[in-house]
Amino acid sequence: MTDVRVVVPGDIIDTSISAEDGGEETTVLRLGPGLAQAGEEISASAAGVLHNKEETHQWWVVSNRRRYVAAEGEPVVGVVVGRHGEGYRVDIGSAQDALLPLLAFEGATRRNKPNLTIGAVVYARVVVANSVMDPEIECYNSNTGKSEGYGELTGGFMFKCSLGLARHLISAKAPVLNALGTQIPFETAVGVNGRVWINTESPETTVLVVNAIKNSEYLTAKQCRQMVKELLDKQ
Repeated sequence: MTDVRVVVPGDIIDTSISAEDGGEETTVLRLGPGLAQAGEEISASAAGVLHNKEETHQWWVVSNRRRYVAAEGEPVVGVVVGRHGEGYRVDIGSAQDALLPLLAFEGATRRNKPNLTIGAVVYARVVVANSVMDPEIECYNSNTGKSEGYGELTGGFMFKCSLGLARHLISAKAPVLNALGTQIPFETAVGVNGRVWINTESPETTVLVVNAIKNSEYLTAKQCRQMVKELLDKQ
């Protein structure tokens, strides 16, 4: 991440690319949540912290809003709420349910496809997100054909957290997950839509992990390690 700054709605965003990056004419910018384009001008549509990733030319605004707004390429944890002829409707916490096609799974065919029940929890990635269509998700990476961790999440426990905390947890350097991982064996799937799924060996450990994650939102890395140690001592 580079060039991080706080923006408010209406701020003009300079996304110019240097010549050594290929120049503006040959580079496609990928705009994420919190940004809007009108003609040649790109501006912030939400208050938050502006992020950009130079190698993929992605720009987005991270804000702790109450409702998730789907963006292409983002991982989400969803709950199946309906089924139709060509797939499922999945609640991902946005204004509209997402569409999950029957064949959007690794190795799925017309004869061999998963049979999800209402209430099933899935880990997926957003592949279609715009203002005129319902979001569409897939439970594998269509670019590689592999599941890469996406799919139905069986067992475990799902809980909600703020969108800001979810985006922090998805980082490989999330201090609370690192601190927990050195002490407790557990599985986790984090969606940027503010939902976290965890699977542990016992209900007591599940409660500990959930409390640790929720308590970590405003703590430093050092404070996270101390908090996890105190929770373990009380167990």
